[in-house]
Amino acid sequence: MLEQRAAASRHTATTVTVFDPARASEAQWNDVLAYWRLRNEEDIPEEPQPSDVEIRRNVLQERDRPLYNIQRLLAQDAQGRLLGSLNMSYRREGTPDHATFAPFVDVWGGVLRAHRRQGVASRLLHGLLATMQAQGHTVATLRAHLPEGHAFLQAIGATEKHRSVENRMAFADLDWAALARWQADAFSPARGLRTEIHIGRVPRDRLATLIEPMSVLLDDAPTSGLERAPLRYELDDYLAWYAEIDRRGGEHFLVLLRDGEDIAAMCDASWNQLYPDRMFQRLTAVARHWRGKGLAKGVKAAMLRLVHERHPELTMAVTSNAEINAPMLAINHQLGYVPYRNDGVYQIGTESLKAFLATRPLASQQQEAQR
Repeated sequence: MLEQRAAASRHTATTVTVFDPARASEAQWNDVLAYWRLRNEEDIPEEPQPSDVEIRRNVLQERDRPLYNIQRLLAQDAQGRLLGSLNMSYRREGTPDHATFAPFVDVWGGVLRAHRRQGVASRLLHGLLATMQAQGHTVATLRAHLPEGHAFLQAIGATEKHRSVENRMAFADLDWAALARWQADAFSPARGLRTEIHIGRVPRDRLATLIEPMSVLLDDAPTSGLERAPLRYELDDYLAWYAEIDRRGGEHFLVLLRDGEDIAAMCDASWNQLYPDRMFQRLTAVARHWRGKGLAKGVKAAMLRLVHERHPELTMAVTSNAEINAPMLAINHQLGYVPYRNDGVYQIGTESLKAFLATRPLASQQQEAQR
């Protein structure tokens, strides 16, 4: 969310509505797609964007997600022009361990630059608070990478709990001989580990058996002071993702070093045709008692060599790391990754959100807007 603290003397007549993708008219879809294009041009102008057709298809498929609901709020002025949006993702009722996930809602959105500091984001936050109270959520998690985003989240009383850095690397700069040495050392038979590699997809039956040991490593990832439910992979979510990349064209790669039935180290990555020039590095993790032995370097090297062989046209690898994860950042630096942007992860509870919005009551905003 990108609006800075609203100035009391400036208000835009704003209404907030729920956007229902399945029931939206063509005119509504055209307005929403144009708004999203403009938001992307303002906030991430250097990034390639999917087509309107692809965005619309993805949004329509959100209702079929097995584990999470997404609710979208749109802010409009008196002429019906879109000014901002707020999106919420939360666990579906009736899904496994719903009670564990129920307190948390992930939030993202923003306000067009021309309409910031006019109370638009405050109106959207009233919608967030109403949803949290109605559904029993107690903690909202929001992210910012632009200075004005950080300033706004701090102004509303959110607390930064975690920082991550997105790193990017050029394939042309890789030292392939060094990667071969890293892999040979980590994969040496003397270590007593078994190699398991999946290219394109992990078969469903095998994936089902890997979910639990992979989740053990995922939940051990550093997340600083974030309040959160356990981090874990879930089969239904994985299969939904596979269905999505089947549709758009893409591949998933998984490299494992196995210690019996446990996983000593893992590295996975994905590629899809929407961004044909880049590989997205996902999780690299090593079990605690195997750390410091070069396994992370080995599985990362194996992954890079594998994906490059499969897709020699790739020019870039993209990965995100916790800023507190010094060992992984050091490995990435050796590989040639350089920081691209830093993200702050903030959290705010309902009481803090209510306290902020008490200074931005809906009635006074609406009265001011009518003057």
